[in-house]
Amino acid sequence: MTATTETQTSETAAVSIRGLSKVFGDRAVIDGLDLDIRPGEFVALLGRSGCGKSTLLRILAGLDSEIDGLATVPRRRAVAFQAPRLMPWKRVWHNVVLGLPGRPDRALAQRYLDEVGLSAKTTVWPKTLSGGEAQRVSLARALVREPELLLLDEPFGALDALTRVKAQQLVADLWARHRCAVLLVTHDVEEALLLADRVLVMDGGVIAHEVTVALPRPRPIDHPTLVRLRTELLGRLGIVEPDRHASVD
Repeated sequence: MTATTETQTSETAAVSIRGLSKVFGDRAVIDGLDLDIRPGEFVALLGRSGCGKSTLLRILAGLDSEIDGLATVPRRRAVAFQAPRLMPWKRVWHNVVLGLPGRPDRALAQRYLDEVGLSAKTTVWPKTLSGGEAQRVSLARALVREPELLLLDEPFGALDALTRVKAQQLVADLWARHRCAVLLVTHDVEEALLLADRVLVMDGGVIAHEVTVALPRPRPIDHPTLVRLRTELLGRLGIVEPDRHASVD
């Protein structure tokens, strides 16, 4: 088995995956997968539950090295999960710089908390934060590492609808500012189309389908191109929407 490599292969690929396989018991969750992500590219990954999306993300994050094949990623990478995973006994700023080498740098933490709109929350305890605020702290903790690859595993899944929209816009703004490569794992087709340059569908352990979203941001979800792509992607996911124009007897 070949562990994930931490050396970027070229200036044209932030992520390069060749023949990647991951087996649980006698089941191949990932089965000979190939994928490239360009530097600065925003990619969204869709798929049915259990198709291996989060497994792939964990491999790219270096959290699972029991693989076959080759996955080449940048050394500087960071992950934000659906659960913010903040340490309740450390103040917010300390959570942001947790794990960085050297003495905890409050000024550095403050800089990234400012970026995510939490300037006033630097010294509070995590338990005082709302769900959206805690997720923004998680984003600040990822960005403080100045990643070349940002991995987002359903980061908005536990948020209410309004907070989710605000969090999506924040991620779009942060990506435009930092221009790191992003891989977003999500179940939300509209979210993928609003945020990503390219949307992938994972099925059968491989990338089974992909679409390019060649539209400027911000994108209205009722744009004809997005409506068409949404229908295409839902079909690939096995979801057929009812015909809204069909007559009712």
